[in-house]
Amino acid sequence: MGKRKLRVGFDLDGVLLYNPARIARPLVSFIKRHILKRKGTTFFIPQTPLHKLIWKFFHYSSLFVDPGVKHIKDLISQNDIEAYIVSGRYGFLVDDFEKWLQKMETESYFKNALHNKDNQQPYLFKQKVIKDLDLDVFIEDNWDIVQKLQGSRTKIFWLYNIFDRGLPYQYKFATLTKALKYIKKNLSEKLF
Repeated sequence: MGKRKLRVGFDLDGVLLYNPARIARPLVSFIKRHILKRKGTTFFIPQTPLHKLIWKFFHYSSLFVDPGVKHIKDLISQNDIEAYIVSGRYGFLVDDFEKWLQKMETESYFKNALHNKDNQQPYLFKQKVIKDLDLDVFIEDNWDIVQKLQGSRTKIFWLYNIFDRGLPYQYKFATLTKALKYIKKNLSEKLF
């Protein structure tokens, strides 16, 4: 019996899909904390038809499949990793979620693709799935979620944006490709 493959989870928007809107995170965080006076890391969950429409429009900022997805497929084909998609997208975004899965041909490569169909807080959904899947690594682009996911056995890799690059964090990467090269290097050196 061979060694267990490294189990790696990937967020969708901002990780597998290039999303330039992620650079707005510091501004959104500032508005939430200082103007709206909301504390903690709770995420807005759209309830009304208007809010859901705005949220759908916001998710159209995921423009194209990140070039790093090709490297994921290579790692899977070489039997180096077992890959999962774990998206915090809410249930009403299922049609767009499935469209992207088809475009990326995930059925041929990824073990499973899960999204937040019950509209939980995204970090709570991801915590549960990461634990249930017993992931070794999870790659996320949202700093607020990264902070909430720390502390488990799973290594949380953070894809930072240009405005957050100065924040100290052990596993931070500018791109998905750089994070995957780190994984490949550490697999070959048997550090995982």
